[in-house]
Amino acid sequence: MVLSASTANDLTMSITQEIRVNASLDATFAALLEQIGPHNEFEYGKPMPMKIEARPGGRWYRDLGNDNGHLWGHVQAIKRPTLLEITGPLFMSNAAVSNVQYRLAPVDGGTLITFKHSAMGPIPEEHRTGVQTGWAHMLDCVRRAAEKADPKRS
Repeated sequence: MVLSASTANDLTMSITQEIRVNASLDATFAALLEQIGPHNEFEYGKPMPMKIEARPGGRWYRDLGNDNGHLWGHVQAIKRPTLLEITGPLFMSNAAVSNVQYRLAPVDGGTLITFKHSAMGPIPEEHRTGVQTGWAHMLDCVRRAAEKADPKRS
């Protein structure tokens, strides 16, 4: 038996990122749902098939076909077009839980997305190091898609 002591810092993770989008709230929220769902991709452009059931209690999962996949979480709260909150293990296959919040607010000429990812549990170091750039990439994809869909704002 191996016992290890952990501190609170070892068992928690908190990330906050913001991005300004030159598109309306509605266009930005629609782009967010598309990006975390059917248009999701790895950082290097490789598709990662995801599905989001955009309703309270709806699942967010990686769909590998033939009823195979990986549950990332459930929609905890959704208030179109200003809030999407998901809770679950996300990409971690261990005893960890995450809360992800996308808060959208109107700003002059567009939308501000404030993203927060809080996690608790044994979080592997490779996840801690990769999430900053991974979430930034996803937010940039949302920005590009929303601005393309709402060109009058760009």
